[in-house]
Amino acid sequence: MRILHTMLRVVNLDASIAYYSDVLGMKLLRRTDYPEGKFTLAFLGYTGEAEGAVIELTHNWGVTQYEIGTAFGHVAIEVDNAYEACEKIKQRGGKVVREAGPMQHGSTILAFVEDPDGYKIELIQTR
Repeated sequence: MRILHTMLRVVNLDASIAYYSDVLGMKLLRRTDYPEGKFTLAFLGYTGEAEGAVIELTHNWGVTQYEIGTAFGHVAIEVDNAYEACEKIKQRGGKVVREAGPMQHGSTILAFVEDPDGYKIELIQTR
């Protein structure tokens, strides 16, 4: 068994695809419209779906707002250097909501960024 994807519902699919590709550096792997169901699915990742887990963005046509809820935490992405990643994300127009630094009560270097729909993405430094 393995994790295939994490699904996030998004209001503006084009803005979300731009964020995950232009700001976070993922590739759009596939995008499919389902006119009968009135929704579109887009899959993005750093590798192909056969090699690793990806993000599925679900856009339900006509929906203009979602409540993220208190159960959702974040999506985590491994980075070589969290400080540099934050700078690049800011240069690309992304929003850093917690600058890179050691985690509270630990030594792992991490940061948090936020996508256009308010989902939190944790950047975890591996070096």
